[in-house]
Amino acid sequence: MPNYTLTYDDGVKGFPSFYTFYPDWMIGMNNYFYTFNKGNLYRHNTNERRNNYYGQDFSSVLTSVFNDEALINKIFKTLALESDDSWEASVSSDQQSGNFIDKDDFKLKEGGYFGYLRAENSTPAATTQYALRSANGIGNNTFADISNPSQVRVNFSTTVSIGTILSIGDLLYTKSGSVVTLIGKVIDKLEDIANGENYLIVDTTAGNLPPTTSVYYFFIKNATAESHGILGHYAVFTLTNNSTESVELFAVESEVMKSFP
Repeated sequence: MPNYTLTYDDGVKGFPSFYTFYPDWMIGMNNYFYTFNKGNLYRHNTNERRNNYYGQDFSSVLTSVFNDEALINKIFKTLALESDDSWEASVSSDQQSGNFIDKDDFKLKEGGYFGYLRAENSTPAATTQYALRSANGIGNNTFADISNPSQVRVNFSTTVSIGTILSIGDLLYTKSGSVVTLIGKVIDKLEDIANGENYLIVDTTAGNLPPTTSVYYFFIKNATAESHGILGHYAVFTLTNNSTESVELFAVESEVMKSFP
């Protein structure tokens, strides 16, 4: 773990911040703050370049939590920054890991920066709990052609509707009894009932080969592409800014709604 400097503010009677610089000695004199590092003397808060200590640039990092109504399960939909600059952000909850929001992914609207929160990926954390808002059933297939493992073809009867909800990039699963198996990512589909064509092409590189016999299929939407938000009782967010100029952050907000199972 890296060394850091913890500051105490007598006005608030608390420890408001951690600093990246790690001096050998500190002293305040004539309204200036001085530190010694490796035999060199430095005077702080006198240069134009921010986040630079002892000749090295660092990042500003802030971590906090949204935790209103802690007993209620919620969906965190957005992240809004009242700031004069965009930040990088990562968000996670007690139930899901969120996506990393790059500085350029935030959109400037009416003086604030807005970004959408999405689950990190579509793969469930455990087979006992799936992303129910993005899970959709298809039905039993007729057979599966596994001659090319990287592009498995799963055929369905023309009486089964694959539907328009399923998109390229969604994850395909099978369910046999109580056993759920990830097959892979959908890379192509064709539903041409009039000409008897009804199938999915699946990349099983990160999944499993399906059985060649009939089995029930369902899919989970790609949470990176579909903005369903992050599910959880609370959400922890970390903001990072690499600017060496003055940046102000006034408030961080999230659009939150109650989750109904």
